[in-house]
Amino acid sequence: MDLNKKQFKVIIEQDEDGYFVGSVPGLPGCYTQAKDLKTLRARIKEAISLCLEVAQEDKEYLSRIENFASEPIFIGMETIGI
Repeated sequence: MDLNKKQFKVIIEQDEDGYFVGSVPGLPGCYTQAKDLKTLRARIKEAISLCLEVAQEDKEYLSRIENFASEPIFIGMETIGI
């Protein structure tokens, strides 16, 4: 895995309390939350940086990233009612 990668897909959702939650599918355990999107964007950048730092020092975490399926290709999102 290229740890110098500069772009990561981030999934952003809003929880039942109104907080925005950002997670990075390509980095296991990489997520954060905030009350507004501007703060979330700053925090997710920090979380990505921290995960990449850990991967450089922790071979077990690095292998989890490498064994984790490659970063998924985003196709789209739908809301389906039943």
